[in-house]
Amino acid sequence: MCDLTRDRPKCLVELEGHSLLDLQMSALTQAGIQEVGLVRGYLGEMLEGRHLHLFDNPHWETTNMVSSLLCAARWLRAEPCIVSYSDIFYSARTVRALAHAQGAIAIAYDPDWLALWSRRFRDPLQDAESFRQEGGLLLDIGRKVADLSEIQGQYTGLLRFTPEGFAKVEAHLTLEEAGRLDMTTLLRQLLALGTSIAVTEVLGSWGEVDNGNDLALYTRLIQEGSLPFPP
Repeated sequence: MCDLTRDRPKCLVELEGHSLLDLQMSALTQAGIQEVGLVRGYLGEMLEGRHLHLFDNPHWETTNMVSSLLCAARWLRAEPCIVSYSDIFYSARTVRALAHAQGAIAIAYDPDWLALWSRRFRDPLQDAESFRQEGGLLLDIGRKVADLSEIQGQYTGLLRFTPEGFAKVEAHLTLEEAGRLDMTTLLRQLLALGTSIAVTEVLGSWGEVDNGNDLALYTRLIQEGSLPFPP
């Protein structure tokens, strides 16, 4: 547990007076998303009363994010859904582009990732993973690499599943496997099965908040005028 989340879920961490959740809600509603659900775990009671459809992951302490995804299966089986990590912010334009992407599964990525990652990490390869795409389709994601040439972009943690796409996820997983999986590993496994995954580029500003250093960096960038905010 980092100091940022000692007394709150990650989505309630604030940047320039706005919680990450409020920034996400703003982007989603501006993009025309009418209903927003949230899978909660740690300190989940703090998310009551926010006009959200709440899903619970009772095993949040011992499972990974794919397990949390399955907690919202009722929605994902019914209609296309935008899925967002809790520790990111992004623009309504990015959400709209992702919502209109072709294919049963799509993800948003940043082709200009290196400028930001070079400021977040002394060595960008410390955190970055493989990412290759061609013609708007994902070819590779999520492997540790030793050379920047294997990274054409940074996956942002923003996805879209149609019911057909989510059916491919459910057909692939057992509950035991889901509990261990992170999202990029799942995406890589789906690729290996021949599943097509579309990619769309980030439009406008975005960021990922791992720690206090990230918050300090984004604050500096906002004050410099190099990071439009709110997105």
